Amino acid sequence: MQRVEKKTVATRHRTHGSPVRAVTVGVFALLGAAILGAAATPILDMLFLGMARYALHSSASTPNWTPLSAAPFAFLGLLLGGFAGNRVMNGVEKGASRWDKMEAGEKANIFLGVFGGLFISAGFIPVFSKLDINGGWFALIAVALVLGLSSLTVYALQSMREVLPWTQGKGPRKRSGIKIFDTNILIDGRILDVAKAGFMDGEVYVPGFVLDELQKISDSSDPLKRARGRRGLDVLKQLQSEYPMEARVHDRFAPEQGDDVDHRLVRLAKALGADIVTNDFNLKGVAEIQEVRVMSLNDLALALRPNVLPSEMLYGLKIIKEGREYGQGVGYLDDGTMVVVENGGPHLNETADVTVTQVIQTERGKMIFAEIEGEEYPGGRIPRRGGGGRRG
Repeated sequence: MQRVEKKTVATRHRTHGSPVRAVTVGVFALLGAAILGAAATPILDMLFLGMARYALHSSASTPNWTPLSAAPFAFLGLLLGGFAGNRVMNGVEKGASRWDKMEAGEKANIFLGVFGGLFISAGFIPVFSKLDINGGWFALIAVALVLGLSSLTVYALQSMREVLPWTQGKGPRKRSGIKIFDTNILIDGRILDVAKAGFMDGEVYVPGFVLDELQKISDSSDPLKRARGRRGLDVLKQLQSEYPMEARVHDRFAPEQGDDVDHRLVRLAKALGADIVTNDFNLKGVAEIQEVRVMSLNDLALALRPNVLPSEMLYGLKIIKEGREYGQGVGYLDDGTMVVVENGGPHLNETADVTVTQVIQTERGKMIFAEIEGEEYPGGRIPRRGGGGRRG
């Protein structure tokens, strides 16, 4: 994600310094200066006459304003025009960026929708032309009619993408690199540390229905659920302030169909060619069945756990509770891996050097079995051995 942020910043610097932006901002600035400069005399006359009536209670003739009087208005127009030009260029660049990310079928739907709207509205314009409508209102109605019918046609084509021959069963030809976050990953909070470490590359997207679910959890009457929801919102705010992120803009690819959030996430990921980032085991299973790539933080955590081999020593393992079987004690490594010490019961709340006897891999992680070498339950303590090894 850090690489994406650097790339985005670099792109912005190149765009801000481009000749097109400079010319556009300059033209808008000059137009603003010309408009306000030309309007300076009427504005000053109006202000002068108003102040004369209020202060002197009489009318007065307006003075002859010099060109210098219009300078402040021209300068203000220059600033406002430059600001407006910069905002226009930002909107154009954002639209161009979204257009580049669209698949070919969606672009075809937009073109067909616009031409369809023009064609349909052409049949209504003669009807309005026969009515007694002045030119200004007629132009406004015509523009509104074209825009409304074009938007409606585009929406209709997009809603039928599953049956149209140029979009049927077709998603993006290649993975988009977008990472879709689910509710659980935000509540978990570890994704923030992963992102800060630079291991989250690509655009981050949070669907609107995930935000709604997170808001619902944060407003729950259950104190525990409310705390989890607010933690998820805090994590989201930190991610949004530090990394490029979008929300809600792609939700149209997974409209509400009465299914749950998990299925909508999978449909959205398939439509965008995106990856789902989650720690939900059930969501991972549903997504993998439908050939959607899932990035699981739980799998990442398991992959980063240190390997422990039989006959290896674990030094300074603290036994914190009794095990299920008689005489067993249980301790944990720094990464949370459970270590069951067969003869560790008598050493509860003590540290001991143990020897690994067996390592079992489960779906939830590793479980390590060990024993205090040379000691049987109930037996006496043995001296601890020095040397190298892994510390719990």
